[in-house]
Amino acid sequence: MKIYKFSKEDGKKVEKYQSHLATYVKMSQTNEAAINGFMYIDGEGTVGYHQAPISQLFIVVEGEGWVTGENQKRIPIKRGEAALWEKGEWHTSGSETGMTAIVIQSEELHPETFMERKKHA
Repeated sequence: MKIYKFSKEDGKKVEKYQSHLATYVKMSQTNEAAINGFMYIDGEGTVGYHQAPISQLFIVVEGEGWVTGENQKRIPIKRGEAALWEKGEWHTSGSETGMTAIVIQSEELHPETFMERKKHA
């Protein structure tokens, strides 16, 4: 599992279109079809341990919680961070207080092209 940052500070100022005080953070780009959705995990909620059917980018937009990879070690995650699970990777996620994430699933995800990787234990 890899963790990425996408906070406002990691973005680029939007200078086109007479924009003012706007920042854009690109997260992914695919040539293959992608499935995009929201994941709402209520307080004390979990998404069970399972294998990713295709690569998944889990982008936290509200709240905080934890994610795991195959070793099932809980890594804290919060708004402004994203976890990437590769196709076939076992993982789970959850939150004590509630968390909302955008989930992008595609055979072709390469967030490292656009986002800085966060160091974690």
